[in-house]
Amino acid sequence: MNYLAHIYLSGEDPDLIFGNFIADAVPGKQYKNYSNRIQEGIILHREIDTFTDQHPIFRKSKKLLTEDHGHYSGVLVDMFYDHFLAALWQNYHTESLELFSQLFYKEIESRFELLPDKMKRAFPYMKTNNWLLQYKTLEGLEIILGQMERRTRFKSNFKASINTLKKHYPVYENDFCVFFEDIKMFVSSKIS
Repeated sequence: MNYLAHIYLSGEDPDLIFGNFIADAVPGKQYKNYSNRIQEGIILHREIDTFTDQHPIFRKSKKLLTEDHGHYSGVLVDMFYDHFLAALWQNYHTESLELFSQLFYKEIESRFELLPDKMKRAFPYMKTNNWLLQYKTLEGLEIILGQMERRTRFKSNFKASINTLKKHYPVYENDFCVFFEDIKMFVSSKIS
């Protein structure tokens, strides 16, 4: 799962959302430097990642990408699944994706000083380019994948993966829908 799914799965709690959002930039036990509820958000993020990586549907989705994208295939499926969450947003949330995104950006801006340095550099770019809303279209996803490709040290072919998504679009959409019901149930058992 990528940014949009992690944020969505955090529910309405701003501290949980914040922790879930920053988790990848908080190594090891450094999460203990944050308040209890933000710590819970960081731990939730890690649990979501573990659940996702071990899920048979997610693994099935990765197989279509492994030959051309190697160890980046999981990152790409995360991005594809965020695309489907955005594209099917009305099935999952009563608020528009546009409003949801703007409220999220506003909340993170209000806590900017608490962001880890890596996120302080990435967040303004994320907000300016409205990544959460960009996920909604294939064109927007392709732009984000191209930006990611430019930042990887090794050959990733991120942008070319859009062709695999287009070729297998109904398969990926079905995989996402089945998987997302499972992860929503998993997360609901974790959030107190």
